[in-house]
Amino acid sequence: MHNFARFALLVAASCFGLAFAQQTLSIATGGTGGVYYPVGGGYAQIIDQFVDGFSGSVEVTNASVENVAFISRGDSDLALALADTVLAAYEGTGRFGPEGELPQLDNLRVITIAYANAVHVITLEGSGIESLADLVGKRVSVGAPGSGTEVSAQTILNANGITYDDFSVQRLSVNETADALRDGTIDAGFWSGGVPTGAVLSLAETRQIALVPLSEDEVANVIAADPTFIPFTFAADAYRGIADTPSVGTPNLLIASSDMPAELAYAFTKALFENIEGVRAIHPSANQTVPEIAVNSPVPLHVGAIQYLEEIGIAVPDRLRVD
Repeated sequence: MHNFARFALLVAASCFGLAFAQQTLSIATGGTGGVYYPVGGGYAQIIDQFVDGFSGSVEVTNASVENVAFISRGDSDLALALADTVLAAYEGTGRFGPEGELPQLDNLRVITIAYANAVHVITLEGSGIESLADLVGKRVSVGAPGSGTEVSAQTILNANGITYDDFSVQRLSVNETADALRDGTIDAGFWSGGVPTGAVLSLAETRQIALVPLSEDEVANVIAADPTFIPFTFAADAYRGIADTPSVGTPNLLIASSDMPAELAYAFTKALFENIEGVRAIHPSANQTVPEIAVNSPVPLHVGAIQYLEEIGIAVPDRLRVD
């Protein structure tokens, strides 16, 4: 039985004193070495403890592009995905819609902004790569196939006059990227994720890493190409041995389908914000997960999330209402 139909039965059952076994809500995340997976685990714990009649299940995926498809098809109930990917899918632009290889997914809705993803351009000290231009002619991972990291990498490179023809392209997950840098089989790798990311932390313990900075002009070019990006600076203590490093970041959206009942979306949103300390204990990126940040979403909010935000006094702009 579909989770949403199950929810209706659970509500009805509560009125008549009937009991059903808990129904699982699937949470699409990313690779185990990234941030989506542990954060999704925190969401699952909140569902287990505070959303009556439901338990949470964390799914390992290839992240953003795959996750929006899972939500749209109903294969997952909740998912984390980069704002640029969600916006493109919702509007049917880029890889989505008539001009791309993927369909428009206009049934996507946002619960909240979870945290900002920082774009890491990772290399090793002594590689000679000190700017984006230095990637030309090198072996570079642009992220796993179909991932939000690759979407971000393409935007950043193209906005600054660099294409895949300019270097040897590898498509590796964050764990594979860290291993390849450690083994010397690539020269640099892109990763879009929360700070700190476990795989990068581990690499920094065994090798002296460096993060490639973006100049002010390069940051401006990226934001002009995709306004969902924001300036982001890695602090010197983010990873062992790095200096303050300017880059860009993209908000991560916690999404659901418009088919999710308002009552369920409301129950989850309320449980999430009222018990967010549990997620923060798992990963510090959740310090950014506050109700006020939800209204900065580039994609409409779920009606259930709107209900909770308005209940606690947050004004939701009309542009985020579609249902």
